[in-house]
Amino acid sequence: MIDDSTRRFTDRVADYVKYRPTYPREVATFAHVECGIAPGATVADIGAGTGISAKLFLDAGHPVVAVEPNAAMREAADRYLANYADNPGYRSVAGTAENTTLDTASVDLVTAAQAFHWFEKTDARREFARILKPRGKIVLFWNSRLVKGSAFLEGYEALLREFSTDYASVAETYPDDDAMADWFGDGFEQKTVFPNAQLLDYDGLRGRLASSSYAPKPGDARHEPMLAALRTLFDATQRDGRVNFAYETRVYAGKPMAAPVRASQDAQRPNS
Repeated sequence: MIDDSTRRFTDRVADYVKYRPTYPREVATFAHVECGIAPGATVADIGAGTGISAKLFLDAGHPVVAVEPNAAMREAADRYLANYADNPGYRSVAGTAENTTLDTASVDLVTAAQAFHWFEKTDARREFARILKPRGKIVLFWNSRLVKGSAFLEGYEALLREFSTDYASVAETYPDDDAMADWFGDGFEQKTVFPNAQLLDYDGLRGRLASSSYAPKPGDARHEPMLAALRTLFDATQRDGRVNFAYETRVYAGKPMAAPVRASQDAQRPNS
């Protein structure tokens, strides 16, 4: 994984658990119908974080092994998903996208969600190919925050650019469609997009911002001015005490084929 990405969220776990969006159930349906993943197939969720993406496939009946290097996030996932340990089956391991610790040819489906942009892409592709069974598939997905379309969305983007520590550099790590096609190479099969959103009151919006790795923390000189600007933005754009924090959930699927990786920049913004 890239630089300090395995540690970036250690002190944001509580906000991440409480305020991060889920993913549409249609992502699992897409894996079944469009990718031919059988019910009950074993899933390795890479960079599983606090378990949000793993739960999507557990709820769809799949046993899941969550691979997560950050101990605090992995422990949060274990608490969150404890009821799935026996049915359909959940466990976690301390591993990375580049070294999962899983056995060769041991899983039917590799998934990765929001964490994908932190991976060392070439090494991760090689590792995914190693742990997948011969007919295994890869499904990658993440929530891309919309930056246009409403006064709130545009104001929130401007707020991040004004106050966030390394927002611009993090945003550039998200691959676009061409980069994902390059990453899959001849194994690329298809892409789809699902709408997603959170309706947030002010406390929810503040927590959502605090869960982002680039948001200034308490004690930073930018923290209080950022919250003051957030309050002003919320008051100006809320409807019935809520703002619509809109995303597109982007999904890419294929087989693990060798291919060059080309750096590129997404036109939308990350959920990091």
